[in-house]
Amino acid sequence: MKIYCVACKESVEARLTNGEEVYPHRKDLFAIPFWKCDVCKNYVGCHYKTSSPTRPLGVIPTRELMEARKKIHALLDPLWRSGKSPRGVLYQKISAELGKEYHTGELASIEDARTVYKIVAQLHNELH
Repeated sequence: MKIYCVACKESVEARLTNGEEVYPHRKDLFAIPFWKCDVCKNYVGCHYKTSSPTRPLGVIPTRELMEARKKIHALLDPLWRSGKSPRGVLYQKISAELGKEYHTGELASIEDARTVYKIVAQLHNELH
C-alpha cells in the first residue's frame, strides 16, 4: 500500500507487518497490524479494532513526530475523557482553527504538530 512517509518525504510502498516485528518486547502487541517503510524503518499503526483492520492510522511519522503526537494526545485526551468537552466538539474546534479537518495521524510535520499543540493548549486553558 502506498502511504506518505514523513522521513522519506514521499509516498512509499509500505509493507504490512505486525507488532512482533515493530515491538518485539511487547507480546501484547504481536498480533496488531502495522505498516512499515522498509527504507527508513518507521511505521504507522492501523485501525485494527474496526471493520477495516489494516487501514493505516495516517501517514508514517518520524520518531520525533510520533513523540509530538503523543504530547498532543496527553493534553487533549484528558479533556474529553473527563467529560469537560465531547471529543467530537474538541476535534471540530481544532479543525476550525486549522482551516481543515484535524486528525493527529495526518500530521506530517513538526511545525504542524506545534501548531496543533498550541491550539490544544489554548482549549485546555479555556476548559480549566
